[in-house]
Amino acid sequence: MLRHIGAGRVLLGIMLILCGCGGKNESSDICIQDRVETDAESSFLGFDASGYVCRDNVVRQGDFFSTILVKAGMSAADAYSLSEACDSVFDVRTLRKGNPYQVYYACGIDSLPASSPAYLVYWQDRINGYVFGCTAPFEVRKVSKPVTTAHRYADVTISSSLWNDMLDAGVSPLLILTLSDIYAWTVDFFGLQKGDRFRVYYDEKVCDGQTVSVDTVRYAVFTHMGEDFPAVMFNQGDGGNIYWNDKGESMRKAFLKAPLHYSRISSGFSYARRHPITRRVQPHTGVDYAAPRGTPVVSIGDGTVTSCRYEGAGGNVVRIRHNSVYSTAYLHLSKYGPGIKAGKRVRQGEVIGYVGSTGRSTGPHLDFRVWKNGSPVNPLKMESPPAEPLSEGSRQAFDSVCMAYRSRLAALEAVPVAESILEKL
Repeated sequence: MLRHIGAGRVLLGIMLILCGCGGKNESSDICIQDRVETDAESSFLGFDASGYVCRDNVVRQGDFFSTILVKAGMSAADAYSLSEACDSVFDVRTLRKGNPYQVYYACGIDSLPASSPAYLVYWQDRINGYVFGCTAPFEVRKVSKPVTTAHRYADVTISSSLWNDMLDAGVSPLLILTLSDIYAWTVDFFGLQKGDRFRVYYDEKVCDGQTVSVDTVRYAVFTHMGEDFPAVMFNQGDGGNIYWNDKGESMRKAFLKAPLHYSRISSGFSYARRHPITRRVQPHTGVDYAAPRGTPVVSIGDGTVTSCRYEGAGGNVVRIRHNSVYSTAYLHLSKYGPGIKAGKRVRQGEVIGYVGSTGRSTGPHLDFRVWKNGSPVNPLKMESPPAEPLSEGSRQAFDSVCMAYRSRLAALEAVPVAESILEKL
């Protein structure tokens, strides 16, 4: 792969002519092109890469650290010595197929690159990597690409799906994951409707011009059926919850709105549903979530497992008692979560099983059921009381933060905001 920035392609062409460095690596059947490292790319590597020719590659099936070094031009003895030097810093067994690496060769006085590499850089992920010194004394050090924080504002109205509408608005889909965590106790992300709206002021981490994470949602407003549901980030310093509604009530509640992520409702709560297999009209006092086999299923709240067994038509079922009022059941599981058995205490969000199609089922899905005081209730209409509210000692500071965010959001909505202006807000 040939990488360049701006006029780098022209510069690279000139360098290839001068150094004669292009072509095929004789030690493999992969066509490799040389390039010249830019100052921006090499500043964090710990060596001046401008004097080297760089060859890009990726770890392939069957590659080992030592074989990569030998293919790059190192002798077997030197490759072994470098592998030994890695022991306390990098585990060579963690090399992953598909991960990129670069090999750097010095250009000698004859303007040709050396046959043996000076450095090899392996990337563990999009940010973190390792620099290996390929000449004695052999050494390795961990490095990280520069990451910047950008302040963003997103205003997305649902027209088809949250995922597609986020992409159409130029917003990173990673924001969806953060929002779903914050609003897990308030918004049913399976039941979003056309016209619903998210306005969000947030930070995102950027590396190499790409979003690597949505770092912090500072203020958000979800609008549904004309009603606003704000979420305010405020840390009162007790190590607990940091997201609140505008009344100072915790966004975390006793139960999650759903026991799994990113599926669709295939059948709702009904006392007169025609069963898809028996074709008989009978009650279905739960909600079916269609999802791929193996999708993790979590407990919607803290509780104790009262049963974990095969139940005929229900297949593999986990039943949980949350308190003296509420209990839940999770049906048709392919298998149970780690350590899940009767009597086990589980926490909210803990994996208790995986979507399957055991029992009487037409396909992989979760049949989720809730009982209140022994009577079945519709999980989609179940209300959950808020957790502990904001402390009175934090109320004044919270109100000030909330007012500041409301004013900031109003300013962002008032006029089109350039990124440079947004950084100042």
